[in-house]
Amino acid sequence: MTRKRNSLRWTALILTVGALGVAQASLRATDRQTVQAPRFEVDPVWPKPMPNHWILGSVIGVGIDSRDHVFIIHRGDSTLNQRTEAGLNAKPPIGECCASAPPILEFDPDGNLVKGWGGPGEGYVWPGSNHGVAVDDKDNIWIGGNGPTDSHILKFSHEGKFLQQIGTPGQGSASNDSTHFGRVAKITFDPKAGEAYVADGYGNKRVAVLDMNSGKLKRFWGAYGNKPDDARLPPYDPSAPLVQQFRNPVHCAEPTTDGLVYVCDRPNDRIQVFQKNGKFVKEVRIAPATRGDGSVWDIAFSKDPAQKYMYLADGKNERVYVMDRQSLEILTSFGDGGRQPGQFFAVHSIATDSKGNIYTTETYEGKRLQKFRYKGVGQVKRGNQGVVWPTGK
Repeated sequence: MTRKRNSLRWTALILTVGALGVAQASLRATDRQTVQAPRFEVDPVWPKPMPNHWILGSVIGVGIDSRDHVFIIHRGDSTLNQRTEAGLNAKPPIGECCASAPPILEFDPDGNLVKGWGGPGEGYVWPGSNHGVAVDDKDNIWIGGNGPTDSHILKFSHEGKFLQQIGTPGQGSASNDSTHFGRVAKITFDPKAGEAYVADGYGNKRVAVLDMNSGKLKRFWGAYGNKPDDARLPPYDPSAPLVQQFRNPVHCAEPTTDGLVYVCDRPNDRIQVFQKNGKFVKEVRIAPATRGDGSVWDIAFSKDPAQKYMYLADGKNERVYVMDRQSLEILTSFGDGGRQPGQFFAVHSIATDSKGNIYTTETYEGKRLQKFRYKGVGQVKRGNQGVVWPTGK
C-alpha cells in the first residue's frame, strides 16, 4: 500500500511539473505575440460636422496648441476634383453643396470647429501649395509650402494675424542658400533654445535651424551630417548601398527634450537621428522595400517627460508604427488602407495632445482628420493590430 501511495505521489508530481512546463511554454509564446506599448482606439465621431457645407481638400498638416486645440491645414479647391468650368465654388452656386473650408481650421478637444482662416493677404505671399502647420510655445501658427516657388515661411498669431515672412518668395531650390528655403515640408520647435527646425524639404535636401524670433538661419545639414548636395540621385533601390544625401522630400525634423533630432528621410525609407548641432547619431530603415512615396512620412512623440515612445505615420503602407524612441524598435502598429474610421488613405501628418491622444491627417484622396484616443500602456499585439476600433472597455 505504501509503494502504491508513493507511486501515485510521483505520478502527480510528474504531471504537475509537466503542466507547469506547458503553461510556461504557453506564456513564452504569448510573450512573443504581444508587447507592452501605448494602446489606442479611433474616435469615429471626431471631429464633428463643419458648418456652411464646408468640406476638406487634401489635409497636409496638423498641430496642437496649449489648450489642446487642433489646427490643420488643407489644400481646398486645388484638390477637390472640380469637374465643371465653374467649379465647386461657382458664383452663383450650381447647388447647395459644397464649398471648400478655409485653409487653416481650429477644432476644440470635443471636435467642434472653432474658427477658419487663411489665404492671400496684405504684406505676405501665401504659398502656392500649402504644406505643414505648426504651433509654437506662444501659440503662434507657422506654415510652409511645397509649390514650385514656395521658398519662404509664414508666421501668424493664434487668431490669424500676420506676423512675419521668413525667406524670399519665388526662388528656386538651393540647399546651401541662407536667404531662402526650398519648398518647406514642416516646422517644429525647441522653445528652450528659441529655435525652429525646418524640414527643407521638397526642393532642398536639408534640415535648417532658425532663430524663432528673428527668423535668421543659424545652421543646416544634410544626411549623415554631410554638407547638402543637390545632385540628382538615382532611383531608390532597396538593395543598393544607402545614399549619403537625403531624398526629396525631407518630410520632418523633430527635436526631443534630450537633445536629439529625428528626421524623416521619406523616399529613403529611413529615420536619421542627430544631435542638435547636426552630428549624426544613428539611423533605422522602416519597411525598406517601400518605393514611390516611401514609408517615413511624419513623427510625433509620447507626452511622458522622457518621450519614451515615438509614433511614425507611414502613408504608403497605411499604418502608424508605435516605436521605442531610444532603441528605434517597432513595438506594434495600427491601421489599414480604406475610408472607414481607423483606416487610412495616405496618412500624412501626426501629432499628440497633452493627454497622449493621436491626431492624423490624410492627403491625396484621403482628405480627412482623425483622432485616436490614448488608452494607456498595456499588452498589445506585435505586428499590425489592424483597425483599432472602440471596444467599450
